[in-house]
Amino acid sequence: MDSHARFATDKAVRYMTQLGKHWSHKFPVLLGEADCEIDLPIGRCVMRADGEGLDITATAEGPEGLSKLEDVIASHLARFAFREGEVSFGWTRAWPAGSIDISRMRA
Repeated sequence: MDSHARFATDKAVRYMTQLGKHWSHKFPVLLGEADCEIDLPIGRCVMRADGEGLDITATAEGPEGLSKLEDVIASHLARFAFREGEVSFGWTRAWPAGSIDISRMRA
């Protein structure tokens, strides 16, 4: 499962680089000038930075694993961005085809 978030900040490259370097001591990390890929035991984090923000994609097995990965990524980035005040992430899930139970949806 995938989840996406956008963190609006003019310091996207700084925060992406901090997170990549922080986790590179324990996990495989590919860090570029404007992108970063991190393979964690609970899933994968891919980030792309631009002048207006940081795009984040989290990939994990199942909704529980994805929720945990979202929390881990968000808490680390919020710590690095403490000078920006309260930081929130509006994660948007990309549900795999066939995984939505139509009978449970409201009309």
